[in-house]
Amino acid sequence: MHRPARRQRGVTYLGLIILVAILGLVGAAGLKMGSLLQRQAAEQELLDIGAEFVDALQSYTGATPAGQPQHPPTLAALLRDPRFPQVRRHLRKLYVDPVTGRAEWGLLYQPGGQGIIGVHSLSSSAPLKVGNFDARFTGFEGKAHLSEWQFVAGGPVPPAGLVLAPPDAAAPPSAAPPALFPPPHPAAPAPEPSAPEAAEPEEETGAQARNLP
Repeated sequence: MHRPARRQRGVTYLGLIILVAILGLVGAAGLKMGSLLQRQAAEQELLDIGAEFVDALQSYTGATPAGQPQHPPTLAALLRDPRFPQVRRHLRKLYVDPVTGRAEWGLLYQPGGQGIIGVHSLSSSAPLKVGNFDARFTGFEGKAHLSEWQFVAGGPVPPAGLVLAPPDAAAPPSAAPPALFPPPHPAAPAPEPSAPEAAEPEEETGAQARNLP
């Protein structure tokens, strides 16, 4: 009579242990999932803030008066442009890094200069997002650290060397027409010298026509 009751209590106790273990696993998985979602949101916010920094740096460069530096010496210069007597802002505020939680950023400077051309996070953590970036962040694919997400503002005008290189390299196309159309144009040079001779008679006949009356 007592053995079935003891067995039933044992089964119930074992069931409670299994239920507690399952609830613990579910809770741990929920915490991990919540942490991953929070991290994903922080990375997206980092991309949004980085885009605002890029827009502000480009705005600063585009508003450069003649003879003034094109890049800000500090991020604070984006809040109030020191090149103008009146208040001129390119950024609303200095953002906090959503990953590190600090208002500290790595700065990228112009080669050979003191002006800031970009920012990046100081976090060395591996990003969750490694692909499917927007077009303006296509260089971020496959990066191992969040600090490698470098938000750099491109200048309004490329360096002079880069601008002049394509025309210099494109000089050979002047010889391209003969190479592209060898058969049709061998006789083309002949009419060219005769063109001025043909034009003279036309002018004479026109003069004669005016003299006839």
